[in-house]
Amino acid sequence: MLEQASILTTRHITSQALSLTSALALSRLNREGPIRLTTLAAAEGIAQPSMTQLIQRLERQGLATRINDPEDGRVALVNITNAGRAVMDDRRRDRRDRLAELLKGVSPEDEAALTLAANVALPIIRRLVHDATTPACSQTAKTA
Repeated sequence: MLEQASILTTRHITSQALSLTSALALSRLNREGPIRLTTLAAAEGIAQPSMTQLIQRLERQGLATRINDPEDGRVALVNITNAGRAVMDDRRRDRRDRLAELLKGVSPEDEAALTLAANVALPIIRRLVHDATTPACSQTAKTA
C-alpha cells in the first residue's frame, strides 16, 4: 500500500520536465554541496558511467558544474548551479501547489485520517530509511 500511495502521489504531483534520476542527483548536490562524481553515483545507486552521462547532460543544461576540489587539485567535484537550485525550487513549489490542489476536495474526515496516517507513518518510514542507509558497523553496534 505504501508503494501504491507513493507511486500515485508522485505521478500526480511531479513535473516530468526533469527525470527523477536527475532530480534526485540535483537534490543531493543541493543538500550536501560539492561531491565527487564517484561518491554521487554510489549514493544514488547508479553506475559511474551512467552518472557521468547524467552530469554531462545537467552541465549542458546549466544545472550542474564541475569545480576543482580545494583539497586535491587533481580531482573535480560536481556542484549544483544557481540555475539548478532555481529548477529545484520551482519543482518543490510546483509539487506543493499540485498537492494543495489535489487535497482541496478532501472531506474534513478524510483530511483527519490522512493527517493521522502521515503522523504515524512518517517517523517509521524515516527510521526505516535511516537504518537502511546507516553503515553496517553502526547497525552492528546497535544490535550488540
